[in-house]
Amino acid sequence: MSRKFLETESPAWVAEGLISEEQRQKLLARYPPEAQALGLLPLLGSVLVGLSALSVVAANWQGLPAVLRLALLLGSLLGAYGAGAYFRRRGNVDLSHGLIGLGLIVFGASIILVSQLYQLVGYDVSGLLAWVVAGVALSYVYGSRLLVLLTVVIGAAVQTYCVEVLGSFSYATAVLVAAGLGYYWWRRPEVVSSTVLATGLLWQAGLLVIVLHAKITWFFVPAMAIYAAGDWQQSRNGARALQGPPLVAAYLFMFGLATFGETDTYANVLRPPLLPYLLSLGAVFAISVAGKRARGRFDTLLDWLLLLPGFYLPGGLPLAVATLVVLYAHAGSVLARAHRQQDSDQLTLGAVLFVVATAVAYFKLTWAFLDKSLFFLLGGVLLLGLSWYLRRRNAQTLAAAPAPTAPAAGEAPDSTVAPETPPRHD
Repeated sequence: MSRKFLETESPAWVAEGLISEEQRQKLLARYPPEAQALGLLPLLGSVLVGLSALSVVAANWQGLPAVLRLALLLGSLLGAYGAGAYFRRRGNVDLSHGLIGLGLIVFGASIILVSQLYQLVGYDVSGLLAWVVAGVALSYVYGSRLLVLLTVVIGAAVQTYCVEVLGSFSYATAVLVAAGLGYYWWRRPEVVSSTVLATGLLWQAGLLVIVLHAKITWFFVPAMAIYAAGDWQQSRNGARALQGPPLVAAYLFMFGLATFGETDTYANVLRPPLLPYLLSLGAVFAISVAGKRARGRFDTLLDWLLLLPGFYLPGGLPLAVATLVVLYAHAGSVLARAHRQQDSDQLTLGAVLFVVATAVAYFKLTWAFLDKSLFFLLGGVLLLGLSWYLRRRNAQTLAAAPAPTAPAAGEAPDSTVAPETPPRHD
């Protein structure tokens, strides 16, 4: 909730008797007018100052004596961490976390530059692994969303370096990010951090598939393991934020199959050995179902429609039809869930998915048979008609919506955080 929202809506709350004027003033007092802007300014300032210093040092790096280089690195590192601790003690938490994040970046740069300085050619990832460890540790110590985001990016960068330069996958890096930040997410399921963490883990899963030269459909086993972890999360918003990236990946894959699945050679590239693949995916599915049952979220079970292994069907028409059916069924499940929950965002998402499925079906069925001007004309009329109908239907549903219901059994409100969780300030 922002001060702007309160200033706009709270007079109507007072007029309707929901809150008193005194309570309104207390609510406004919790959100000082310039708190957010002031919180961003020192963060941006610390980043610009850091970039300026790094630019000057980089331009003159080769001409500096070795001792001076080491002193600069050590001084920058201690200066950033020391300044962060100083401002934290003075209560300026935003600036403190910005400086600590700058220190984390300098720490990684120091590892690389010291290796170059003493020509320490490394054939393993030990040095960079220390960078990931530092990021995970600082995330726990300071409880900062900024440090979590930096650590996810650092983990992805280290893993990419291992694959591209060393030609191997660093399981230690993957475990550190997945377990270290995964437990952090379990205790503090903030939406942005959850999405970034899931995206970073998917990146590492993709790199693993590349290194192992496996069929790309194996990617969906670890991807859906991330999704299944979300089913066990108490906070529904945190869970859906973590599950979003795997679902987007699965949808794009199914969309690609529906669009280009007529080429049988292309489909063959996707087929891993049937039994091991189904057993692996089935095990993840069982974990997901158990989580949905424990948290009372069976309404999201149809998300798994996108993981139906339709690519084992013969290429051509059977595969194209099967994937279109899946896209329509998935869009229908999202719309049905949105209508049950009276969720306007889900209604919009379901409408978009339904229109996309219709567009794919129209393109597949009519492109080769219709005159192109007639193809675009009918397509435009069809989409406009669908848009009008879905908007009308959504408006009627939301207008008839009852009062919001209480959370399902076993599910905490979205604002629920573990008791020992300290407040986050950035």
